[in-house]
Amino acid sequence: MTSTDTAGARALVLRHPLITFFTLAYGISWLAWTPYVLSLDGLGVLHFRYPDFLVGNQLTAIMPGAYLGPLTAAFTVTAITEGREGLRRWRKRLFQFRADVRWYAFALLAVPIAVLLGTLAMDGAEEAVRMPSLMVLAVYVPALVVQLLTTGLAEEPGWRDFALTRLQNRHHPLVATLVLSVLWAGWHLPLFLTPWGGRDTGAETIALFFVVALEMSVLITLVYNKGRQSVPLVMLLHCSINNFQSVVFSEVFPGDDPRWLWGPALGLGLLSAIVIAATRGKLGYGSAARQTVRADA
Repeated sequence: MTSTDTAGARALVLRHPLITFFTLAYGISWLAWTPYVLSLDGLGVLHFRYPDFLVGNQLTAIMPGAYLGPLTAAFTVTAITEGREGLRRWRKRLFQFRADVRWYAFALLAVPIAVLLGTLAMDGAEEAVRMPSLMVLAVYVPALVVQLLTTGLAEEPGWRDFALTRLQNRHHPLVATLVLSVLWAGWHLPLFLTPWGGRDTGAETIALFFVVALEMSVLITLVYNKGRQSVPLVMLLHCSINNFQSVVFSEVFPGDDPRWLWGPALGLGLLSAIVIAATRGKLGYGSAARQTVRADA
C-alpha cells in the first residue's frame, strides 16, 4: 500500500469512525467464526470439531473471534482518530470502577429479579418453579467471574465504551441505544448456525434474541451513563443476565417448555419500560455523562 493509499484510508476512518468500527468488528469476528460455522459443530462442511474446554467448546471456538472483533476495532479506530490521548481515555474507562454502590447492586440484582418476576407472571409458571440446588448456587459467583473475563471483556470495551459513547454524542440516547442494540445483536447472527444458538433455532429464537438485546441495551445505557462510564460496571450488568440464564434459570424452571423462553423478555421489557419512563428517554445521559471526544468522532 502506497503512502497515498494509507492517507486515503486514514481520511476515510476519520470521516466515518463508527462505520469503520462496526465494519471491522463484524468482519474480524465473522471471519474468525467461519471455520466454526463450517465445522461439524455447525453446518458440517469441514470435517473437524472444536475441542471442549470447561464449558463445551465456546472458549475454543467462539471467544477468539469475540475478543478479536470489537476490541481490535475499538483500539484501531481510537488510535487513528484520537491518537495516544484517545487511547488513554479509552483505557481509563476500562479500569473505571468508581460508581455509586446502588448501580453495582442494580447490575447484580435487577436483571435476575426482573427475569424471575417476568417468568413467574406467565401462566403455569408458579406450578413449574423449583428451588435451585446448592451446587448451582455455589458455582454462580465463579461462573460470573468467568463470564466477566470472557464475554464481558471481549464485548463491552467496543460496544459500549467506544460505540455507545460516540452514538450518544450524535443522537438522542434512546435512538443511540436502539441503533446499537440492533448492530450488537446482529453481530451474533453466525453463531445461530452453531450449538451456541441452542436446539431448534428458528426465526422466533432469533427474534427473541433481538428483543432481549434491545431491552438489555436500555439497561446497560442507563448504568453506563449513571455509573461514570464505568466499563467494569457495564460488563457486570451484561454478564449478569448471561450467567443467570445459563446457570440458574433452567434449574428454577426445569423442562423444555418453550414458553419460559419469553419470561426473561417479559420481565426485562417491563424493567426497561420503567427506566425509559423514569428518565424520560434520556437513560441517565446528561452533562456528567458526556465524554470528551473529538467533534468528528
